[in-house]
Amino acid sequence: MKRIRDYGINIGTLPTGKRNEITDVEGVKVGHETISSGEVQTGVTAIIPANDNLFQNKLIAASHVFNGFGKTTGLVQLNELGTLETPILLTNTLSVGTCTTALVRYMLEQDETIGNTTGTVNPVVGECNDMVLNNIRSLQLSEEDAFKALQSAQEEVVEGSVGAGRGMKCFGLKGGIGTSSRKLTYEHGDYTFGILVLSNFGKLEEFRLNGKQVGMQLKDQFNSEIDETDKGSIMMIVATDLPVTSQQLKRIVKRTGNGLSRTGSFMGNGSGDVAIGYSTANRVPHSSSVTQMSVVHENDLDQAFQAVADATEEAILNSMVMAEAVTGRNEITLHSLSNYIEGII
Repeated sequence: MKRIRDYGINIGTLPTGKRNEITDVEGVKVGHETISSGEVQTGVTAIIPANDNLFQNKLIAASHVFNGFGKTTGLVQLNELGTLETPILLTNTLSVGTCTTALVRYMLEQDETIGNTTGTVNPVVGECNDMVLNNIRSLQLSEEDAFKALQSAQEEVVEGSVGAGRGMKCFGLKGGIGTSSRKLTYEHGDYTFGILVLSNFGKLEEFRLNGKQVGMQLKDQFNSEIDETDKGSIMMIVATDLPVTSQQLKRIVKRTGNGLSRTGSFMGNGSGDVAIGYSTANRVPHSSSVTQMSVVHENDLDQAFQAVADATEEAILNSMVMAEAVTGRNEITLHSLSNYIEGII
């Protein structure tokens, strides 16, 4: 399938990374496990933030909640300490507990000191509600599925109706997993920002494509089978190798909201809109010691703000255009943006 740039739609002016994926940040890998069986359309997506032991060598991290209608785990400690010490799992709302337990088990296997000679571990899991297509009450996702997503992580990111994105909708069309990246150039070096989204939000008539309001055109082309109130969600994961503090990173991840809004989202009452970001540039050792870090000046953040806003917008569009049509619960079918895009660009 074609990504959004293959249709001649280029978001912003900054250059993309080699793959135009979150994995353009060195060390990042993404894996999926998809469950597709009749009324069960769901899955789990794993983001491996770096290659080595995250618990012993933590990453600078931050998050921002635009609208808190969500059930994530791990963000309280992540924001308090400003560090990330596990992979990030994304799944459906009622499988957060299962994925949390699986991620804890995964980390216990990775590091025998956890809960033994050190403290416990802080697993980070995000979610969106896929009950339009998925029989979410069936609780079909297992810990083994989460392990498979973690173990299958690779540099090439598969987008669309896969993993956690299997049952998601976006602007009344099929949503799911999307990704994009941007390259930044400073006098002190070149850096990368990568975004991965799990899109599950929006009213069809509000959809905007690179600044053009096309939602009403799309609405005239087919009858939506579902409630069009904006009560979905989105998870936005930001990865970078830019050396920043947790406070600087929090400022940066807030700009995902700019890219989200450009697509037509107004972050409705029932929408959980959450951004989680981390930097691989500085590592924080688990053991007590004096830690020296290099960080950019605040005046250097404008490029980062622009990169995150543009890459988020593009990642959302990729999640829609790369998604295949899926039929699930109650025989509802959500169609791909790729079926209609030629007529609206």
